[in-house]
Amino acid sequence: MPGLPDERNAMAKCLVTGGAGFIGSHLTEHLLAAGHEVVVLDDLSTGQNTNLDGVRDHPRLQIRVGSITDSVALAHSVHGVDTIYHLAAAVGVKLVADDPVRTIQTNIYPTDELLRIAVQGSVQKFFLASTSEVYGKHPGQAWVEDDDLHLGPTSRPRWAYGCSKAIDEFLALAYHRTYGLGVTIGRFFNVVGPRQIGNYGMVVPRFVEAALCGGPVTVYDDGSQVRCFGHVQEVVRSVVRLVETDAAAGQVFNIGGDQPISMLELAKFVVNRIDPSIEIRFVPYSEAYGQNFEDVQRRVPDTSRLQSVIGMRPSMSLEEILEDVITWKRSARSE
Repeated sequence: MPGLPDERNAMAKCLVTGGAGFIGSHLTEHLLAAGHEVVVLDDLSTGQNTNLDGVRDHPRLQIRVGSITDSVALAHSVHGVDTIYHLAAAVGVKLVADDPVRTIQTNIYPTDELLRIAVQGSVQKFFLASTSEVYGKHPGQAWVEDDDLHLGPTSRPRWAYGCSKAIDEFLALAYHRTYGLGVTIGRFFNVVGPRQIGNYGMVVPRFVEAALCGGPVTVYDDGSQVRCFGHVQEVVRSVVRLVETDAAAGQVFNIGGDQPISMLELAKFVVNRIDPSIEIRFVPYSEAYGQNFEDVQRRVPDTSRLQSVIGMRPSMSLEEILEDVITWKRSARSE
């Protein structure tokens, strides 16, 4: 039946790459609370040590500071592991636009090596964190996992991220078919919540931080771009349930909220919640990301496959999500 986990995963030893990051730290906490042993591998380039402060001294947690590009660190971290949650990657529109070489090298080569180590060892389950960016400029109203990909030209660096993660997906599914590795892929759609920072272009923390500082809140282009948002805790629960459900192996799943909102509407929502007098300023893409930047107008997931396989999907309202983010941001600013 949908949503019933495989009992063999009751006490797994898990590796979480990128476990000090925004999503990774929430996943680490969730796994520890469920009784698992967890090894975190993170180079702290975009993750933060403080994200794990709540569990740092947990007896079933090992934190290894190292890069997934380090073959030795990767091999040591996988030793004795049953389940891998591979979240480490070059992330964020700003980072990708500024450093496409790092994006490609960080996202492709370590994934290949991690998969190879996994099939040579005792790993049974492998979750690959992918992204809605693999769809590229897909024209559909709601994107379905088996839709064709519509990536932009190689002359525009932003497509390097989606292309590199698509290669990761091809690799992971090939290892599933060839070696029987229990691979499950999740394409994240704008995951938000406490601990997320706006340094790398993430829109919700960027809007909230700007509003709490008195503005202006910067909207790119005309703000008509449409996105959906899922709360990190619901996303993490979905990820773990997928890994624990045998029927999910070998499949790709959209993971995120499915209620669309334009970026201008989102900015107005944040401003009205914090201070209606705050200015909303419009900035062209060229000023924020350079002349070669190209954006996606609409990005909305179809999450029916996720619902059918595990019996749940992220459903928290945008109001609830933003309230949680604003409360956390205010608390962090007062510390």
